[in-house]
Amino acid sequence: MTGRLVRCGPGALVVEVDGPATAAGLASRLRTRLPLLGVVPGAESVLVQAAHGSLPDDVAAVVAAALAEPADADPGSGRLVELPVHWDGPDLDDVAARWGTDASGVVARLEATELTSAFCGFAPGFAYLAGLPAELAVPRLAAPRPRVPAGSVALADAWCGVYPGASPGGWRLVGRTDVALWDLDADPPALLAPGTRVRLVPA
Repeated sequence: MTGRLVRCGPGALVVEVDGPATAAGLASRLRTRLPLLGVVPGAESVLVQAAHGSLPDDVAAVVAAALAEPADADPGSGRLVELPVHWDGPDLDDVAARWGTDASGVVARLEATELTSAFCGFAPGFAYLAGLPAELAVPRLAAPRPRVPAGSVALADAWCGVYPGASPGGWRLVGRTDVALWDLDADPPALLAPGTRVRLVPA
C-alpha cells in the first residue's frame, strides 16, 4: 500500500492513496491503531484528525507503518444493513438501456450485489456505496434535478447511493426506501457509516 502524507496544520493529516478501496482498508486499520482520533476515508484519501489540539507526535509513524504493510484489511467486514427498496425510480428504464437489459435485470443485479459504504460525503448520511463493476458505470444527469426526494436510491459512475434527505441531485434514480439514513440521536448518526455492508432487498 502506498500513499502520500500531507499535514493540514497541527491537528490533521491527510493520506493520499490510489482509490476508494485502498482508502477504506487503510481507514479500517487506522481506527484500531488510533482509537482516540477521527479517521475519515474519502475517494482517494484518508483524513486523520484530533478532536481538539494537536495530533500526537507518533501519528505520522503509525500511518507510515500501516501504509508499508500489505493491503489485507477487509473494508467489507462491517455490519450488514438491508434496505427495502421500491424499484420505481424515474431513471430505471434509462439505466436498463445502458446496461443492455430491462428494468427487471437492473433490479436483479442490484439485489444480488453486496455493496460496501466506502465513505460519506455530499450530505450528512450520504454513503458512496461501492461494489458495482466499472462496466456498469452510468453518467450523471446532464442537468441535476432541483429536488430529489429523501430515500431515493440512485446510481452515478460505478457508485450507488441513497439520498438521506431531499436535496438537489444529478444521480440516476432507480428506486426509493423508507429507511431513515441520518439520525442525530443514533450512534453513529449515519446508518451507512464507512465499512457498512449493504444489501438492497425488495420492499
